[in-house]
Amino acid sequence: MTKLKIGICGGGVGGLCAAIALGEAGHEVTVFEQARQFLRIGADVNLTPNAVRALDRLGVGEVLRETAARPTDRLSRTWDSGEITSRLPMSDAAEEKYGAPQLTIHRGDLLKALEARLPESVIRLGHKAARVEVEGQSPVVHFENGDSATLDVVIGADGIHSAVRRSLFGDDSPEFTGLVSYRAVVPRSAVPEVENLDAFTKWWGPSPDVQVVVFPLTRGEEVFIFATTPQEGWREESWTLPGDVEELREVYQDFHPDVRALLAACDSVTKSALYVREPMEQWSKGHVTILGDAAHPMVPFMAQGACMAIEDAVVLSRCLAEATLDGVPAALQRYENARKARTAKVQRGSLANEWLKGEGNADWVYGYDAWGVTLDD
Repeated sequence: MTKLKIGICGGGVGGLCAAIALGEAGHEVTVFEQARQFLRIGADVNLTPNAVRALDRLGVGEVLRETAARPTDRLSRTWDSGEITSRLPMSDAAEEKYGAPQLTIHRGDLLKALEARLPESVIRLGHKAARVEVEGQSPVVHFENGDSATLDVVIGADGIHSAVRRSLFGDDSPEFTGLVSYRAVVPRSAVPEVENLDAFTKWWGPSPDVQVVVFPLTRGEEVFIFATTPQEGWREESWTLPGDVEELREVYQDFHPDVRALLAACDSVTKSALYVREPMEQWSKGHVTILGDAAHPMVPFMAQGACMAIEDAVVLSRCLAEATLDGVPAALQRYENARKARTAKVQRGSLANEWLKGEGNADWVYGYDAWGVTLDD
């Protein structure tokens, strides 16, 4: 095989998964991460069976299970009555059906497990991509710190505001949805009166844009809360910006007592605007491509953002596994062909926000096998 020199811009979930898979395929991989150190930021990642199965093959599944929670069911409940409108058994049932359970985990624990699978020399901190020269067989990444790197392949895993994507296709700002999200974590011991805390529960509001999602974290010792509501006046996007707990409680003051009890237990929340982009017709040019939110940002209503990035990373690594230098463009086209229809369907399904509100079929999402899906020539 040809040993390609591959640079990955972005050390998030998708970028680190791609680094592990491509390194195991025998390529020389470097991850360029903008942060000067990895911090435990962000609250949660919901890993459904399609992602957990992919992570198991990457060698991190056992470590993740040590700190993750394992939801018993996926429930949909009506905002005021609490009626359960759908129940999808997870845990052992999902493992039997899909080959892996659902795991809910702190984002920092997932990144730590992925980072541990890579040699220390692979990750270069303090390197934020500014632009990429995409022409020819040796693309060049220029970083904001003045450094540059010449590579055989460049992968943009640098998020919704991707510099790699901008270098490929020009400026195209993501669209504000008109929604803001709130995130909080509370100790399970603070809400002993609330039922079904071992399940992943989505409380469907009186309109699709008002909802609360609740699920266990940290072996079930904590409860993660994610809520959305329309709000045109807020456009900031961040993992860490503080929100107003009282504002959050006021929005959901008419919800079921279980929801109100959870929000009453919140000491603090973070707040972020939600952005989307229409599915792209093209992800790659020459020896440069993108994955994850750089390619297909989506609202979190199907809880598939990180899962799609993990799938992208695995499929991309398979396409590049045997690629020669001359064969890189064709390999990247195979990757696009294998991924674009699926990620577009999930993007649109997430925005529509109707999936599994009632009884429905989850197999097309949870049953996907990134390691086994057919790759067309």
